Formats: sequence, C-alpha cells, structure tokens
Amino acid sequence: MANSIASYSPGIFPACRKVLSDASWQDFLALLKLAADLSGLAGMLADPAVSVSSAPPYLFDLARLELALHRVRQARTSLPAVVEELAVNPSLQVCQVSWAGLLDLLGEGGLQALPAPVARQEVILLWLDPETGKSRAQVAGDEELLALKMVCEGIEPRQATEFGAVSVGTIMAALDRAADKGILLAPPSRIRRDAESFPITDAVAPRFLAAEVFTLQWHITQVCDLHCKHCYDRSDRAPLSLDRGIAVLDQLRDFCQSRHVRGQVSFSGGNPLLYPHFRELYQAAVDRGFTVAILGNATGKERLLPLLAIEKPAFYQVSLEGLEKHNDYIRGTGYFARVMEFLALLREQEIYSMVMLTLTRGNMDQVLPLAELLRDRVDLFVFNRLAMVGEGSLLESVPTAEYPKFLESYLAAARANPAMGLKDNFFNLLREKKGEPLLGGCAGFGCGAAFNFVSLLPDGEVHACRKLPSQIGNIFSQSLAEIYDSPAAGQYRAGSQACRECRLRPACGGCLAVSHGFGLDIFRERDPYCFLEH
Repeated sequence: MANSIASYSPGIFPACRKVLSDASWQDFLALLKLAADLSGLAGMLADPAVSVSSAPPYLFDLARLELALHRVRQARTSLPAVVEELAVNPSLQVCQVSWAGLLDLLGEGGLQALPAPVARQEVILLWLDPETGKSRAQVAGDEELLALKMVCEGIEPRQATEFGAVSVGTIMAALDRAADKGILLAPPSRIRRDAESFPITDAVAPRFLAAEVFTLQWHITQVCDLHCKHCYDRSDRAPLSLDRGIAVLDQLRDFCQSRHVRGQVSFSGGNPLLYPHFRELYQAAVDRGFTVAILGNATGKERLLPLLAIEKPAFYQVSLEGLEKHNDYIRGTGYFARVMEFLALLREQEIYSMVMLTLTRGNMDQVLPLAELLRDRVDLFVFNRLAMVGEGSLLESVPTAEYPKFLESYLAAARANPAMGLKDNFFNLLREKKGEPLLGGCAGFGCGAAFNFVSLLPDGEVHACRKLPSQIGNIFSQSLAEIYDSPAAGQYRAGSQACRECRLRPACGGCLAVSHGFGLDIFRERDPYCFLEH
C-alpha cells in the first residue's frame, strides 16, 4: 500500500469525491501522492497547514473518517472467534472530528437532501460488527465512552458508580448495550448444555445449547390473597427479611457476571405484591441491572404505578383456569372479572401481559374459547399441564391418550390467534412431523430446570423447578455458584435417562413435574404424555 495510496483513493474516499469539484478532487489526489503510507496520510490529513482549494472546511475530517472506515474493513480477518473476558473490538477506530453530520455523508445517496455539516466537536466510533461482518459507525455518547474507558482501564462496575450518581445496573446495562452493538466483544455464556447428558450433534441448533439469560424465579412470600385448588405449596415458610433479599440479589449479580450471562428476576409468591418490602426489593433488582418481571395476581393502579415509577416490568403474568365459572371455582369468586379489568390496566400502561392456564381434565375444553376471548386483551396466552403436586394432586390430569389431539387443535387455532403461545415441549413433536423448526418449549431450552433458571423460596431453599419438590441447596448457607454446580442440580439438568438419546432432547425433555405427579422415577422414566415414535 505504501506507493499506491493515490490509485486506491477513489475507493477509500467516495464521500470526499462527492463533495469536491473535479479540479479540487485532482488537488486532493495530488496531496495523497505525498503520503508514504496510510499512517503518513492520517498525519497529513490532521495537519492544519494542508489545504485543498475550493474545498468545504470539513473535507479533511471527512477524509480521516473515510480512512478510518477503510481500516475497519481491512480488519475483517482479525476479529477473534472467542474472547475470555470483555474486550474492545480490535477493529474499532475512534475519530475525534470538529464537524457534526459527517456520518450522513458516508451514505450512498446524493448530497441534495442532506443537511450541511455544522461546526461542533464529535467523537465517532467505527467498527466491524462481529455478527454480520459489516462495518458500523455512530457518534459516541457518554455511555459508549464510559464502556470503553471501563474496559480499557480495567474498572469494575462497582468502581464506575463513583464517577456519577448512577447504579451498578446502569453501568452493567451500558456494557451490555456496547457488547450488543459489537463495540465490545463479550465472552460466551458459561451456562451451556453438556455432551454427557445431551445428544449434541451438528443437527442441533446452537441456540439450544447456551443460555444468554439466567432467571431467578423468586417466590419471595407464601402470603397470597387466593387459595387455588391446584396450589403446589401452601406450606408455612420463614419470611424473607429485606437484608437477606438484598444479599440474594448481590449474589445473583456475581453469579451472572462469572457465567457471562444477563440476569432476570421473576418475582412470584404467593402474591409477591403482598411482600412488605416488595417495592424496595424491586428497586434493588433494577439498580443491579436485572430484567424484572412479575408473576402475580391481579391488582389495582395504586400498587402498580409506584413500580412503574421505578421501571416497567418486562412482563406481568397472571393466571386464569378457564371461562368465568370454572376459573372462579378454582381461584375464587369474582377473580375472573378482576383479571379482565387488570388486563385492561396493563394494556393502558403498555405493560406486556401474559395469562397462564394450568391444563386439567376439567378445563381442556375451555382452553380454545378462553384463548379467543383473550385475543385482543392479552399479549401472550399459554398453558402448563397440571403437576399433581400439593393441592394439585386432588385434580384430574388430561387423559394421556387425548393429549396429542388437543395439541393439534390448539396448534391449528394458534395459527389464527397471535396471542396464543406454544409453551409445552411436546408441540415440538408435531412440528418435527411437519418439517417445521423446533421451538424453545417451556424455558427456551426445553426443560430448563436447574439450567437457565432456578426457583428460590422465602426460606432460602433453591429448587430446580417450583412445580415439584426438587431442592438442590439453600442460598442462605451456600453460594448460588455452589448450588448450581452441585451434583443434585446436574441431575435435574440432565433430566430423564429415557430422553437422553432422543433427537428432540435439546428442545424438549418433557416435564419432570408432570412425571413426578404420576409417581414416576423422573430421572429414569419419560413423561407419560410423550407420543414420539422412536
């Protein structure tokens, strides 16, 4: 490149060519011949003594920007496939310019519709997107500059909070967004499926093998304003103190950082809104950068709006068990009407709403009518099969022989109803038959018990899944990392040996809670509803 800058310049500087007359362009080319190499050219373009007659005053800033873009494109083969820790994208070029609006000139269109650049200092970032391999550029904001400073200088998120009145969560979110854009390179998730318990082959989509988000389904209280006939646990457990709750959040943050995943806290109960320190705990979760969600009961504006002042939840999930008469038999008189009013409130406040139904023999014929009723009232409607655990053991499950036909009818209705979601893992059995791509099922990874989520109870017990007794530790006496890495957790992650060699296992695994309710050995026998033909 040392002796051929001039010959390459039309390709390197198309925007400069657009803003120059023919005569000025020739003067510009003549200057380029004076540069020995790209580094010399960069220095020349920064020299205030160098000029081109009749050129716009922003010419050399624009040329420096195009030169930086050329360097970015040359870095296509230098991006590492994997990094061990958060790192600056090696293709990144940082340009400080004295004119705002230069990025608009880099487009392929003409100049007529573009505003003229104005004199104002800007820092522009240019880099190669590690996902697409295409070059990207943007004006750097305070957030991007802070993220770069932290990584370059090895500043921890908790240290960075000293630079201003911001939370650790704000800092973490800034780092995450920089990594999403590709300005920073993030190490891969360490929450990964293992080949010992899963049939990992080239046919398995990579998205089923590694989780980018880890969810703590946190049952912060046993107190509830309902007494549902299928409740999994009405036991009296020690209440959670606020101090212990804050300590749990700190531990979750450390765990997620060490596993290179983002954290989500799904507050549940009982009714989480009845926890006396819920607002403080919700605020603390937001401050630590977690996505927050609520799995609770219908409530009023007076309880909801103070939470929205902190941060809107990613979603709010409530439950219905069928049409009004059956639902109120299961959940209590008047609750159906309360939920309908609450769904309207969620829509008014633009909160993503979810309705969950527990599928039983008594309500399977009401699922499709209820879904149709909810079509324009809810963002997502899904169901879980009954786990005959706790008080749920007094209800009847759907007959196993009737289940495939039910799934077929649900799937057909879902094609015309955008609110209907496909949560049950066994939808994949039907999709595979039709040659359709597999879905994530219950937790995005088939059964995600002790994989991309765990359940935490008020007294510190950690369970692989809340729908069955599946204790894998206690967070008040062990670290979350110790619990997650324990043999007990590993056994739940692996699921049933009967499913181990199944080609659908990464997206399925049945439901351990349902198998438990039928009295089966959940680690050896398969879900009784499985209808896969081997």
